[in-house]
Amino acid sequence: MSRRLAIGIDIGGTKVAGGVVDETGAITHRTRRDTPHRSTSPSVVENTIVESVEELLRQVDPDDVVAVGIGAAGFVAEDRATVVFAPHLSWRNEPLRAALSQRIHLPITVDNDANAAAWAEACFGAARGESHVVVITLGTGIGGALIIDGHVERGRHGIAGEFGHMQIMPGGIRCECGNRGCWEQYASGNALVREARAMIEAGSPVVADLLARLGGDAAALTGPFITEAAREGDPTARELLADIGEWLGIGLANLASAFDPGLFVIGGGVSAADEMLIGPAREAFRRQLPGRGYRPEARIVRAVLGSDAGLIGAAELARAGR
Repeated sequence: MSRRLAIGIDIGGTKVAGGVVDETGAITHRTRRDTPHRSTSPSVVENTIVESVEELLRQVDPDDVVAVGIGAAGFVAEDRATVVFAPHLSWRNEPLRAALSQRIHLPITVDNDANAAAWAEACFGAARGESHVVVITLGTGIGGALIIDGHVERGRHGIAGEFGHMQIMPGGIRCECGNRGCWEQYASGNALVREARAMIEAGSPVVADLLARLGGDAAALTGPFITEAAREGDPTARELLADIGEWLGIGLANLASAFDPGLFVIGGGVSAADEMLIGPAREAFRRQLPGRGYRPEARIVRAVLGSDAGLIGAAELARAGR
């Protein structure tokens, strides 16, 4: 009997992850490439996608693969075919599905990467059984998605869920989207690393241990490094994560006012910090929630599918034709 496999491709700010996904959400085969960062030609990223799909098709019976889903880190139009704008890539009104369909001869679905991750968590992960969910993905920036009564709410123009570009600090830090003070400039992986480097550049003695762990090379600082240092008890790393968590909680309180979800699911690479991040986020959320003490309070939990959520969800959206 033929298997109904689907390929999911998750395009982030730093990596293009791909996988063959079965109907239970299990990944049977994988591939990974670096994102062609800041490429001036959209075709370079498209080549990377095609190479990933071709590699995966060689690992399975291609007759078993029914569709390909692309989760793109950008604004995807309501046609589910065009990437309107990608802050971390070169796509501007890019007809991605049409370009890929010339080279990949399978049905192709394009969606925002956070929508894909949210769908995976709704089908197979932390959001199963919850009717109203906001999913936040913390990585290079902040992605977001909204699940209402079993479907992804994409908005009139397909661009709902871009919560990372809510302005929470007027006149604040410049964002790659063109505005200032966006949420992702305060509660993302980039923000975490930027704040740590700022402390190092200022010569603050409180980062001496963290800098020593790097062998004195501040350029080698990464978000995962900070998280690992925090797990090992570094007080500055823990403080940095708590600061990011506080900004996260403030943004979640704003979203609770707008959408009144029953559950927030926090995913993305930065969520690996777990309670060192989510604990401070819950505290800030409770302090900032309008009507606190007199209204039901949404739960805040960590996603369970980790970095696989985007490709799993992209594959499932494509298989189901959602």
